[in-house]
Amino acid sequence: MLVNPWSLALCLLAGLSLFLLGMASKTALRVMRSWQPASDSARQIGLEAEIWLSSTLVQYGLAFQVISLFLFVLAADHFSGMLAGAMCATGSLLANDYGLPLLAVKGTGIFLYGGWIVFHQLDISSETYPLVRFKYILLLCLLPFVVADAVLLILYLTALQPDIITSCCAIIFDAAPSGTVQNLVGGRHGQGLLLLHYGWAALLFAAGLVAWRRRQAFFYLLYGVGMLLFFGLALTTLVAEISSYIYAMPFHNCPFCMLKKEYGYFGFLLYIPLFFSVFCGVMAMVVELVKSRPGLGRRVAELQRVMVAVSLGALLLYSTLSAWHYLLYLVAGGEG
Repeated sequence: MLVNPWSLALCLLAGLSLFLLGMASKTALRVMRSWQPASDSARQIGLEAEIWLSSTLVQYGLAFQVISLFLFVLAADHFSGMLAGAMCATGSLLANDYGLPLLAVKGTGIFLYGGWIVFHQLDISSETYPLVRFKYILLLCLLPFVVADAVLLILYLTALQPDIITSCCAIIFDAAPSGTVQNLVGGRHGQGLLLLHYGWAALLFAAGLVAWRRRQAFFYLLYGVGMLLFFGLALTTLVAEISSYIYAMPFHNCPFCMLKKEYGYFGFLLYIPLFFSVFCGVMAMVVELVKSRPGLGRRVAELQRVMVAVSLGALLLYSTLSAWHYLLYLVAGGEG
């Protein structure tokens, strides 16, 4: 599969990211050794000019990594048409041992890469660059993660062969045999998950409003931790309950089919605001760590309010869209 256009595009993005971050890592090492913000030496002045270029390279490299997640999911769906037994990205990802780990690395990476960009923007907002060492230490920590992403990608594509027989999502996510998940027909024992999901979302919305108004570290912490917990709950609920209402099929519980054209790419309308909401909510908590740095107090406070506002807006959008098919089912053909 390495010569497939989708594979070549993914490898190109991975290669560009590695190259850009590798170049910037040289600057990171020099920053670790020689960064002295109080100095006006020629070395310090040259290093200050260099970090602007290297930081730009890092931002492009990390942006490529974020794009690669969406490209990878689309590519996996494309590969399913070449694999026996696969009907969507699920079959492609399970065709070998590297698909799911690669997806997990790419999904986790969105939060890590976005976090670096946020810290960089905070750093350049102050004339003293108080986060230079901090953000370049983060960069050196991210580099092995990006390398692991590229290695897993090559292993996955190399092991992906057309003669592989894999499983479709109807088998992998089939909840009918165990009877533990119920959606469009039958008993109501699956509705408890929906109640927990939307109840937690409502509590989060209230906590976010309090954090936005009170502007205190404790409330940002409460909201950020709540968002992390909600992320896992939301993904579980999307697969176990909400997906069936989107497909209008009681035992079709796939997190990837909703990204297909036949369902209007509706999955993107769910996943994107969900990721935005969780990322912004968590970052409003995390940036509290650097609030005491010189020149960042007011900037961090302003950013936290913006982050919480964006998080709440994205949470409201996600909750509304995720409930749409369920409410439509209840009104048009429901249980009452």
